[in-house]
Amino acid sequence: MRTIGLLGGLSWESTVIYYQIMNQRVRERLGGSHSAQSLIWSFEFKKFEDLIFAGRWDEVGALLGEAGQKLQGLGADTLLICSNTFHRVADQVAESVTVPVLHIADAVGAEIRDQGMRRIGLLGTRFTMEGTFYRDRLAAHGFEVLIPEDEQRLFIDRVIFDELVRGVLKESSREAYAEIVAGLAAKGAEGVILGCTEIELLLDNKDTAIPVFPSARLHAEAAVDFALHAAVPDRAVAA
Repeated sequence: MRTIGLLGGLSWESTVIYYQIMNQRVRERLGGSHSAQSLIWSFEFKKFEDLIFAGRWDEVGALLGEAGQKLQGLGADTLLICSNTFHRVADQVAESVTVPVLHIADAVGAEIRDQGMRRIGLLGTRFTMEGTFYRDRLAAHGFEVLIPEDEQRLFIDRVIFDELVRGVLKESSREAYAEIVAGLAAKGAEGVILGCTEIELLLDNKDTAIPVFPSARLHAEAAVDFALHAAVPDRAVAA
């Protein structure tokens, strides 16, 4: 079994999902008391939150790259950045190490492609919804990405940073997110990507009329495929 290196704590609330899903999937596939062989570097999130809001992305990439090098030195055979937003610096991290960095948008994109969908909604931080680094990667899988209106994007972003990364789950926010998903469905979205790993703490398929794609879970499952020497999604390694 290959060793999975997790760049986590971005935030730790969703890094828990990675650890749980990886271990569950390995046990399901191998049986008995098997579990995932993994290493976790968990960052202090507030430091990174301050950096991204100050636009200091080069520093973010350098810090993630340094941690990636340390995990590689400890024996990690692949790295996962446990966040959609921080994939803005995925290429910088990949240049810092020699092991593959499995890209979250490729894990999600492969699943959507397998479902045969062509128009997909995207929820996430404003960095993710409005930036090109994520949507362009998804577009390479052959489908159109729809994002919410500006005021809705502001609301989604505020809930993520003021509530979800702090472990606060409000029913009013769940209902508002579900309404936003319904609006994307009305515009033709066949499904919606939960493109912030914390959103899947709040929302799942029972809350929406169209399927949701939980990015952290799909990313973790792609890592297990890699760890067990199975094929990984097309383009899953950061360039």
